[in-house]
Amino acid sequence: MDSIAVTSSGQLRGTTTDGITAYLGIPYAADPVGPKAFQAPEPAPAWDGVRDATALGATSPQPPYEPPYDVLLTNPLNPGSEYLNLNVWTPGGSGLPVLVWLHGGAFRNGSNATPAYDGTAFARDGVVLVSVNYRLGVQGFGVLTDAPSNRGLLDQLAALRWVQENIAAFGGDPGRVTIAGQSAGGMSVATLMSIPSAKGLFQRAIVQSGSATATALAADGAIITAEVAKRLDVEPTAAGFASVTTDDLLAAQRVVALELRQSPDPTRWGATVVSAGGGIMPFFPVIDGELIHERPIDALTGGAAAGVDLLTGVTSEEMRLFSIPSGLAAGVTAEALPVLLGRQGVPPAIVAAYVANRPGLTPGEVYGDIVGDGFFLLPTLQLAAAQRAHATAYLYEFGWKSPLEGLGACHALELPFVFDTLATATSPLYGAEPPQQVADQMHAAWVAYVVTGRPGWSPYDATTRPVMTFGQPDSLLVEDPRAAELALWSQPTSD
Repeated sequence: MDSIAVTSSGQLRGTTTDGITAYLGIPYAADPVGPKAFQAPEPAPAWDGVRDATALGATSPQPPYEPPYDVLLTNPLNPGSEYLNLNVWTPGGSGLPVLVWLHGGAFRNGSNATPAYDGTAFARDGVVLVSVNYRLGVQGFGVLTDAPSNRGLLDQLAALRWVQENIAAFGGDPGRVTIAGQSAGGMSVATLMSIPSAKGLFQRAIVQSGSATATALAADGAIITAEVAKRLDVEPTAAGFASVTTDDLLAAQRVVALELRQSPDPTRWGATVVSAGGGIMPFFPVIDGELIHERPIDALTGGAAAGVDLLTGVTSEEMRLFSIPSGLAAGVTAEALPVLLGRQGVPPAIVAAYVANRPGLTPGEVYGDIVGDGFFLLPTLQLAAAQRAHATAYLYEFGWKSPLEGLGACHALELPFVFDTLATATSPLYGAEPPQQVADQMHAAWVAYVVTGRPGWSPYDATTRPVMTFGQPDSLLVEDPRAAELALWSQPTSD
């Protein structure tokens, strides 16, 4: 059955199934092509008549994932210029809470067309779900001398303003908006919380496996951009990049990303890029002095998001997604472990403690645990502590382990549990019978938080630090997990 919604640009036709209406591929900004490719987003043009919103729209230009991640991570690529689009799932009615989802993918990959992000279950449970595309790679986050920086974030802001203006037409309440994201999407959420131009566009936030420290200095972001331009033999300007094809731009991005990951001297790529991404990600939001004035964590510590409640957490073994399939972990010996981590600024005392606490793990697995804590868990705890001074914060950990050998509770594993889309999960990460009970619990907690501001467990405090851990056979609330080990990171050292 078709349904009609009236937006500021015109009428939309969606598809209603079992009481849930999906409006797909809705343009929230003009096509970023030609001279607009590297500029701030402009409003979507109006249309006459009723526009079909019955099929997923185009995805932002991006390379496919490298093997073996192309098998582990579902990442549909839909060509087309109208890729600044969003999807809406709604049960109808009025005054409903809204959840706006920002996808992950290292600011280079991902889209709202990923099957795991289907919003049917949220709509079934009374939440209007909005999923957003934004510009990626050089187009979204390259630092150019003749264009605004952080264009991907400007796209996200444009989408949030679209929600404020239009979501009531889909049954949503613009005064009850929660923004959420995972990985790069989680970093985006933390950044949006911290900047003045996003104030008032949302009331709650969810940061999954993200960070409020993952920003780069503009000068370091310019180094990465210049490296891409060098491969294309163009100037690192909007005009220079606009003179090459999108395919050539993506190919050059791929070369630079691989070189950064394999570089024996990563400092030449910019110190803040390396410290933020551990050599994994070449693109980050940058402190440009216009949209972003300081690290998000510093702004949030100062109360930039006062009154915005927060739900944040990690998976138990984040880095295994990056270290096991790539073969990195298999190449780490006991002798090399402290050397590799020392290059990343990890003191020998921390390495020794983690090794002693994990007698059954290989050196490569210990490496992943330490890097995962440094890049994901510690920034998450720092974010919760900072926001707790100005609002209510909740902590979670996703602990169910993939049946795929060695992957454990790795990065991105929780996504179909949150969205209650396990039934359509085709990645080998989930095996033949992933636990629906865990999805029921996790999805219900996210719905409760979006609707009431309370996910169902005690809020963060510095003394007890309660963490809801989702897993089998039971999901449990644990107080101050791994307290002694995590405390080592804050201790001064003479090493």
